Parts: sequence; C-alpha cells; structure tokens
Amino acid sequence: MMRRKNLLPTNDETISIIEKGEYGILSTVSSNNEPYGVPLNYCFIDDNIYFHCGLEGKKLDNIANNSKVSFCIVGKTKIQPEKFTTKFESCIVQGTAIEVIDEEKRMALEGLIKKYSRQFESEGLEYIKKVQGKTKVLKIVSEFFTGKATMGTSR
Repeated sequence: MMRRKNLLPTNDETISIIEKGEYGILSTVSSNNEPYGVPLNYCFIDDNIYFHCGLEGKKLDNIANNSKVSFCIVGKTKIQPEKFTTKFESCIVQGTAIEVIDEEKRMALEGLIKKYSRQFESEGLEYIKKVQGKTKVLKIVSEFFTGKATMGTSR
C-alpha cells in the first residue's frame, strides 16, 4: 500500500509512464527463492507488457518455476542536489508471465520494432521473419499496477 497518496498518479498517467518508458526491470524468483532482476526492452499493447528473449536462460527458468513477476519502469527523472532528492515518475506492474505464439507473437515483435526502430520498420519486419523461430515472446498479464510521480510538482 502506498504511504503517500499525493504522489500516486492517475490511471491514465500511469499508463503514459508505461507507454513512454524506454526499458523496464523484470523481477523473477528462482526455484531456490533467489531474486533476479534484468533490464528489458518491452512494448505495451492492449494493457499487456510484451518482451522477447532467447529460447533458454535464467529468466525463462525462473518463470517456468513461478510465473508471477514484477516489472518496474522508471520514466522521467531530475536530480535536485540542493534539495537532496530526485523528482521522478515510475510504475510497477505485477502479473503473470506467459509465452505467446503465432499471431500474438508476431504482433508483439512488430510492436517492439515500432517502439524502438520505427524509422527502420520495413527492415524490422524482414528481420522478424529471420529471427522469429530463434526467439520467445512473453506477455505479462497485468494483475495490478501502481505508479509514483513527483515530476511537475513543487515537492
């Protein structure tokens, strides 16, 4: 539960933070209950977060063990050294990670191209054809999300 409700952005502001974020930190837990956080590129489509990865690895092992994940996005920041603080906006999404396939996988990969390589979209679509079988795409089905924002305020 958030202690300072005055820092809680609206639902629309939180979604804006998610949509504009450059990357997020995916947090998972291993079968030995060891936490693991990894930065990822992502896209946000139909209230779900999508990311791609290799066919195997630690995050996939952790998700296979426990599909509950947390995804943290930090938006704009501004250090205020004279006030010993930082203005920022952030969002934390909690949900379940599941692999997507076929059309949903392609849609997510295209979403990543549009977000990160819009000026090379046609080349990106060709690239997807080459790597689609060599990558997995996962979706975080959001069960809960919250944000915090001190940007644009006098705090």
